[in-house]
Amino acid sequence: MALYGVVADIHGNREALDVALAALERRGIRKLLCLGDIVGYNADPDECAEMLRSRGALAIAGNHDLIGTGRLGFERCSNQAMYALKRTRRTLGRTTADWLASLPPNRVIGDDVVLVHGGVRDVQQYVKHTALVVQNAEWLRADFPKARLCLFGHSHDQKVYELEGEEVRELPGEKVLMNRNLLYFINPGSVDASRKNSQKLAEFAILDTLDWSVEFLRLRYDSAATEAKAAVFGYRIGRWTDRAYTLRRRLLRLRPRTTAAR
Repeated sequence: MALYGVVADIHGNREALDVALAALERRGIRKLLCLGDIVGYNADPDECAEMLRSRGALAIAGNHDLIGTGRLGFERCSNQAMYALKRTRRTLGRTTADWLASLPPNRVIGDDVVLVHGGVRDVQQYVKHTALVVQNAEWLRADFPKARLCLFGHSHDQKVYELEGEEVRELPGEKVLMNRNLLYFINPGSVDASRKNSQKLAEFAILDTLDWSVEFLRLRYDSAATEAKAAVFGYRIGRWTDRAYTLRRRLLRLRPRTTAAR
């Protein structure tokens, strides 16, 4: 039983990760769980990886980590994500690439806490609706029969879903006490806020496996510095490149499929 800091969707944002890790250290929390997407949209992938690796974080691979190391394609990426990840592939250090390649798709903490990035069986699935929570609960019960809590990321929103049978309840609050007899899906939010148009806050959580609770945190970081670096080092797509990517996607969809000769 322990206290864990839970982070996800860092996307190479050193400023936001600095703020999150400092807050956890002030609370005396040394154990870290990372739900993937360590690299991606921003300019400090190597630095973020080293910050987690040096602290012994128990991490899994997200889709951006897989794409950034060439183990997954760009088919389900937005234009901005594709552009930034192409840059990541060109600049990622060997030590970082090797570490990311070593990360598993999921982890089990104790017997009852499971870490995934997107869905239980699909790293790129956005678990945003109750129907998808029910679907993933079925997969969780099949693949991890002892699990009572699934920590997931990818959708960049702090969420708590409580399941009692097939009934799903979304629970509000900054701190949630869980019922040990029920099943939970919890998203700690995104450390990186580049995709968000509202306040730029580093989101993360604290999991207490002793009293079976989760506490959400949201802290300001120097988003201007993050954006400036991303622009200077080529992680932000320009208007005309964005249009060219969109046109290329349309042309690929229109291309006739060839059939194998009989």
